Amino acid sequence: MVIGAGSFGTAVAVLLARGGLRTTLQTRTTEQATQLASDRENRVYLPGVELPRELRIESAEAGLARADYVFLGVPSTQLGTAINTLEQHGLPGRAAVISLAKGLVPPDGTPPTKLLAAKFGTTRTACVGGPAHAREMVSDGAGLVAASTEESLATAIAGVFIRAGVVCEESNDPIGVELAGAAKNAAALASGATERQGLNAAGAAAGHIFAEVYRWAEQQGARPESMIGLAGTGDLVATALAPQSRNRRAGELLAEGVPAAEIPERVGQAVEALETVPLLANALHASGIEAPVTTALARLISNELPLDEWVAVVRATVPPPARWRPQRPQVRPGFWLRFRERIRTWFARFRTNEEDRH
Repeated sequence: MVIGAGSFGTAVAVLLARGGLRTTLQTRTTEQATQLASDRENRVYLPGVELPRELRIESAEAGLARADYVFLGVPSTQLGTAINTLEQHGLPGRAAVISLAKGLVPPDGTPPTKLLAAKFGTTRTACVGGPAHAREMVSDGAGLVAASTEESLATAIAGVFIRAGVVCEESNDPIGVELAGAAKNAAALASGATERQGLNAAGAAAGHIFAEVYRWAEQQGARPESMIGLAGTGDLVATALAPQSRNRRAGELLAEGVPAAEIPERVGQAVEALETVPLLANALHASGIEAPVTTALARLISNELPLDEWVAVVRATVPPPARWRPQRPQVRPGFWLRFRERIRTWFARFRTNEEDRH
């Protein structure tokens, strides 16, 4: 079951159906479901992609009683509401819930799987990340990451995508994968807002944000490979290069002086980074992380900071110094005491052996 018929939710539903999973795409309204079922195409969000005939389409009011897997393809700002209504819609106790969002849940900037795990347990929850532009994903493939602390769940999700012809890595670091996606969106927005000031500035903006978010992710136990792998830098490159990238385009519009509230209508879809960046900035501050670039980007979005001052922050920010490691490994406490005792024991045995010989 895929809830949410935006571009990515629709693309995931298409792939799951191709992978042999009996799949239903649930839409927000009955009218939308009727239209998609009639057209066998999502002409608003994924035009030109035929919906497989085996893909069932219905509105969310139909409920979830038949679901074994529920993929949440709704914007991160709506995830809290969607999660709270799952049981009301008949979510079975055995069903797994997988987030497709690349953002954080308001009001505290919570990673989606953290919210899901608190409600349904870690063994039933997962997320999907990685470079996956919706249109290209259904025609030419993608590089997804299925992440869960439950190995069998990550393996099952990855297996379905692989059968559909998409590379899908397994990960046991869902928080890292989600924060990599959030950092990617924020970095793409930042680079779009800075590109006219020079590629060095755009690259610095993206790099600073990744570093600031990673320091927060590290606090929560995330691993560096999640940030530097497919879910992080791989997805960032895909977003930065994509002509249709919503987040990069949103950054460009910000640089042109378009108010953030008007950007989703200009782009034609929700832009998660516009909501994610302020949540990121608040979460980083609450965790004691110095994040001048992320904070400045949040102020740019809220129109509290002019573009030239935003660029000045990017150019002037110096990251915290490296945490230098000792050149020689530290000796565990008590080493010399244990070493002295071993020498004494060896000499005692040596004397005993000498006395026995005489």
